[in-house]
Amino acid sequence: MRTLICGSIAYDNIMVFPDHFKNHILPDKIHMLNVSFLVPQLRREFGGCAGNIAYSLKLLGGEPLIMATVGEDVAPYRQRLGDLGLNQDHVRLVPGSYTAQCFITTDLSDNQITAFHPGAMSFSHENKVADAKDVVLGIVAPDGRDGMIEHARQFAAAGIPFIFDPGQGMPMFDGADLLAFLEQATYAAFNDYEAQLLMDRTGLSLEALAEKVTALIVTKGAEGSDIYVGGRKLTIPCVKAEAVVDPTGCGDAYRAGLLYGIAAGFDWETTGRLASLLGAIKIAQAGPQNHHFTRDYIAQRFVTEFGYRPW
Repeated sequence: MRTLICGSIAYDNIMVFPDHFKNHILPDKIHMLNVSFLVPQLRREFGGCAGNIAYSLKLLGGEPLIMATVGEDVAPYRQRLGDLGLNQDHVRLVPGSYTAQCFITTDLSDNQITAFHPGAMSFSHENKVADAKDVVLGIVAPDGRDGMIEHARQFAAAGIPFIFDPGQGMPMFDGADLLAFLEQATYAAFNDYEAQLLMDRTGLSLEALAEKVTALIVTKGAEGSDIYVGGRKLTIPCVKAEAVVDPTGCGDAYRAGLLYGIAAGFDWETTGRLASLLGAIKIAQAGPQNHHFTRDYIAQRFVTEFGYRPW
């Protein structure tokens, strides 16, 4: 079933500083900070929420359509999408811009200094949901603010069920904005920190907020996840990962599981468990798109973890 994934395409530039920031930042000189960190280790990953979600959904056997805006440096990413067999019909080039990119420097204490350049992502509102044909499900993932607002409105107007997934875009929206999204969305997904922000900004409990959508999903890392649906709270266990290497992109892998389960008509317990399994598989690999699996592997691992087959 064709699933439209509205969100970002981005490059993640990850650097490791083999020391501690605290040894090089003088607290009494913070008002005139001027430091330089030598970073011998650098890797560039293909990222962005739309790219990450589509990657895992494609491996599951879904049919993702990416709707995103990119810059003139997108050639390597386009090559990757082509190699993966991912549809690029709605990946729009914005002339004179860079593809969104994140620059992350991590020290030996796992402290991070991050700079994010939105670039072409700021033009995401130029894409229109109506341009994608035969879509039966969608997601509004982190993207440009105007794009997220417009795409939610367009999904609702077209009668296409979709997940509202604000992620790191939460700071862009106040309580009224968030309530408007929930009134339009069919489903909503947050991590536990975002869920707390949602409650703080709207003044409503999760139970009250869940009444506005068919299902509200809250992920809690190693504590699993909760799905509020039909007046109940389903507790979804966390799948133990083979290794804990890198959490980057785990939420996106989880959301790919949600989208597949919804499109396939699974019950919510199975959908949540599939999503949890994908998150565990992803965390065992560095980067958001370096994990690999087959449908047979997922089915076998699902039996091992939960005692029955998802398909």
